[in-house]
Formats: sequence, C-alpha cells, structure tokens
Amino acid sequence: MNESQNTIPPLFRCPISLDLLEDPVTLCTGQTYDRSNIEKWLAAGNLTCPVTMQKLHDPSIVPNHTLRHLIDQWLQLGPLFDPANPETSTIDSLASLKRNLESHESSLENKLQALRKISLLSDEYCSFNKSCFLQLDFLPLLLELVFGTQVSINHMNFIELALCCIQKFLPLGSLEPLNMIKDGSKLAMFVLLIEKGTNSVKTSLCRVIESASSSSETEDLCYILGNSPKLVHEIVQVVNQNYQVSGDAIKAISALCSFQSNRESLVRGGAIEGIMRYISSERRTMAPLAVRTVEKLMALETAKVALVNHPNGVGTLVNMVFKVSDQECSESAVEVLLVVCGEFERARETAIESGVLTRLLLLLQSQSSNKTKSKARLLLKLLRSESKQG
Repeated sequence: MNESQNTIPPLFRCPISLDLLEDPVTLCTGQTYDRSNIEKWLAAGNLTCPVTMQKLHDPSIVPNHTLRHLIDQWLQLGPLFDPANPETSTIDSLASLKRNLESHESSLENKLQALRKISLLSDEYCSFNKSCFLQLDFLPLLLELVFGTQVSINHMNFIELALCCIQKFLPLGSLEPLNMIKDGSKLAMFVLLIEKGTNSVKTSLCRVIESASSSSETEDLCYILGNSPKLVHEIVQVVNQNYQVSGDAIKAISALCSFQSNRESLVRGGAIEGIMRYISSERRTMAPLAVRTVEKLMALETAKVALVNHPNGVGTLVNMVFKVSDQECSESAVEVLLVVCGEFERARETAIESGVLTRLLLLLQSQSSNKTKSKARLLLKLLRSESKQG
C-alpha cells in the first residue's frame, strides 16, 4: 500500500525520522524507534533516549514484534485498519474482502487484489486471523470460485492464487467443504485444471488430494477422485512428463492408493508404469513413498502383471534393493520382488540378470533392519533355487 506521510498512524512513525517504522525496536525506556535510526543515534555517542532524554542504563535494543505485526496488518488492510482496535479492524476488513470476491459486479482485477491481501494475511500464523478465516467461511467461497463457473480457466493467475490460499486454509478446520468437488461440473473442472493448469495449479491440486485423503469427512470424495479414469490418467501424465511436479503427483497417487477401493482404478490408469518411470529417473526425491505405493498395489493380480510386463519394472526394483542413498526403499523393494518372483518365472530370471543376488548379499551385510534382512534371505533362497535349476 502506498500511503503518504499524512496517513501514517502516529503509533507507526519513528520519533526520530517521522517516517514509517520499517524495523521497530524498543529501548529499555519503553520507547520504540526504527532500528537504523536508533543505531545511528547510539553510534554517535548518545547514551540517552531521544524522546524522554533519560539516561540508558542498558543500551541494548529489542525487536518489537507486536508493533511489526500491527504495521503489516495496516499495510495489507489499508485505511480501514485501526491500530487501537486491531481485531475488529481485521474482521471488518476480511468481511469487506469477502464481499468483493462474492460480488458479481466486482471486476476480476479487484478480486485478484482482494486475493493478494487475503494471501498475505493468511501467511501470518496468528490464531486470531485463523479464527477470522474460519468464521467468515473463506474456504467454501474460494473452492466455489475455482471449481464453479465464476472464473474461466483462462484466468490462471486468479486460480493459482486462490488455490494457494485454499492450501493455507485446509489445515485450519473441517475439510467437509472439499466435498463440493464431488459435483459433476466441479469434478470436471478439477480434472481440466490438472490437465491444463500451470505447475503451481497442478501442485496445489495434488496437495488438495493429499489433504482429502487424511480425513474421514472426505472419504467419498477420495473414492470419486480415485475412480475417475480421466483424473488418474492426468495425474500419471504429470508423473511421466513433468519432473517439477512429479513428486507431488506421486504423493497424490499414494494418497489415493491408501483407499483399497481405488487401487484397481490406479493400476488401470497406468500408476505402475508411471511410478516405475519416476523411480528410474534422476529426480526421485519421493522414491521411498513411490516404492511403498507399489508394494500396496501388489495385492492385485493386475498390478503384478503390469510390473512384470514393464520393460524396466523388475530391473528398476532390483536397483532399489541396496542403494545407500535410498535405504528406506530396500524393504519395500525386496517385498515387491518377493511377490512377483514368487509367481513369475520371467521376473525371477530378470531379477537374477539385473544383479539382484549381489545386492541382496550386500544388503545382508548392511545396517538394515532385521525385518528387511529376513525378507532378503527369503528372496535370496528363492532366487538361488531358480539359479541352480537354470
């Protein structure tokens, strides 16, 4: 906010420069100044408080976080903010911003400015601000704006910012408002945004899925999302084609996979192939989670077949059996190999050709858990038997 000096509340002015306090600090006398100004005063050899002229028995300065917070509120909310009554000012200002977003007469630019202010306020981890956002029902409003019909997909800046705010509001209270996405037209918009949105939009939507999977209030929504062939396909496409968002897409797949009723749909949508491609890539920060997701899917015959039929499926998992940088993956990788090698001769042959025997021996000599080593011994026994028969 660009404010002339005349509009700066006296409380927010530095007594030395009369300018807005940028970094307020307080002396032992209780007087507050801008850090740069008071430091110059003290460096000049002055050992008194500029306002009271009291001698300073302690020249140290202490940051005034409360005043800094009030100034930030004033800068964000504008002239409606009253430093003498900040809580009422915050509620009134947020209510005004909400009316702006709700109004059909408000221009998109005005709505975007309102969103920017809301985003700044939501960054302040203040319990009062959180209660205001809950009380004023911002989450359902923003969900309606993004997935309803009020904003076109062409207005991607607005959608990006609204989704960032939604992410901030999700941990504050009930996730029940997310259930509006179950509606046919809103679900279609969700899928369209996963397909055509920017990286920021795709990331936000993947995180919405992750949040939804964490609450019993949104179990039905997760079932609908996980059984939407188009949505699953688009998430897998993000894993395959967009390394910047692929980690978040892996988290979304894992979140959907936590519901058994979604797993067949995920396999049909290419989750196994997408995860294998991700694990074998250079940017695989979510590899441990990805391998654990494959392990969950191994209860399905279709998932086993998809893994064995994948050109690099078994070989990729062999590479995860013993890798110093990915120790978390070892147990899941061994478990998955136990399953497929136990059922498919081709999987056993490929695993042996890929060097799994050496990796298992190294794993047994490592600091891995007893549980992991026990599974490794079982797999080693199975594969040695195969090797002898060959």
